[in-house]
Amino acid sequence: QVQLVESGGGLVQAGGSLRLSCAASGRTFSRYTMGWFRQAPGKVREFVASIARSGGSTYYADSVKGRFTISRDGAKNTVYLQMNSLKPEDTAVYYCAAEVSTVPATRVTDFRSWGQGTQVTVSS
Repeated sequence: QVQLVESGGGLVQAGGSLRLSCAASGRTFSRYTMGWFRQAPGKVREFVASIARSGGSTYYADSVKGRFTISRDGAKNTVYLQMNSLKPEDTAVYYCAAEVSTVPATRVTDFRSWGQGTQVTVSS
């Protein structure tokens, strides 16, 4: 099972940007579909974005399309989430997830490996 460590969260004003990083352990990063999810207080964990093993296919929640970009760097075993035009409703704990998969993965139940989460707070 892969170990995941997120970083890059923080406090930002509405309209600002943040880039989250998720470093994966091990030498099999290329086998994993990677995803980002978020969970706001009192709400269920929701899908944000995911990227296929090859990096050729990406998927986004409607709420973040056009504002967030997911990418991966195989040489660094890292997946990124670039977040632009942030809104207060983007405030949540953001989690990185990984699964050995060859098909699109967009559900919490599609992933078995999870990071500890990083807090993103967007002030109005």
